[in-house]
Amino acid sequence: MKPTDLINDSFNQSPWQRGFLQNASETKDFESEPKIVELTSFEETMLPHLDAAHNLAKWLLRNEQDAQDVVQEAYLRAFKSFDGFHGSNGGAWLLTIVRNTSYTFLKKNKAVDLTTPFDDEIHATDPDLASPATILEHAEDAELIRKAMEELPAEFREILALRHQEDLSYKEIGEIVKIPAGTVMSRLARARAKLGEYLAAQIGKEK
Repeated sequence: MKPTDLINDSFNQSPWQRGFLQNASETKDFESEPKIVELTSFEETMLPHLDAAHNLAKWLLRNEQDAQDVVQEAYLRAFKSFDGFHGSNGGAWLLTIVRNTSYTFLKKNKAVDLTTPFDDEIHATDPDLASPATILEHAEDAELIRKAMEELPAEFREILALRHQEDLSYKEIGEIVKIPAGTVMSRLARARAKLGEYLAAQIGKEK
C-alpha cells in the first residue's frame, strides 16, 4: 500500500445530511416559480458536492457542529449567487465558497492555526525512526493519521483533503485555494513531509 493510499483511507467520513436545503425550499423566499426552478437547478448542480463541502469544512474547522454550520451558510451563499455561476466545474466553485466561509469563521474566532506554523522542534525525531518502512508499519492506524492531520496548519490540512480524498487535480486545487498549480505541488509535498514527521515522532514515543 502506498503512503498516499493510507492518507486516503484515513479520510472516510459518514454521509452528511442535507435537510437544510429541503427546509429552505419550504420558506417564503422560494414560493415563486422562478425561485423553485432555480432551486431545482441549484440542487442538481451542487448537491452532488455536499459531502466534499462538509469534508473540507470539517478538516479546516476540526469541529463537526462548526463544519455543519459553515456548510449551511456556504450553501446559502452559493444559492444567492448561483445566477452568476456560468462555469462547468460546480464542485470547485462551491468548495471555494466553503473554504472562504471556513476561513472567515476561523478568523472571526481567532483560530491560532491560521498564524502558528508547524513546530519543527516539537515534532523533530530521530532519522532512524522516520524511515519509510517504520512509518508504513504503523501508519495503517487511521486514528493516528487523523490525529497527525489535526496537528497540521489549516493550509496543509485542506490541501491534503482536497488532493487525497476529493482527488482533485493540481489545477482544480489551485483554483479553490487561489495559488498556482506549482505552488499546490510544493505545498502538498511539504504537507506530506510534515505528516510523515509527526507520524514518525508518535511512533518514536511508543518505542
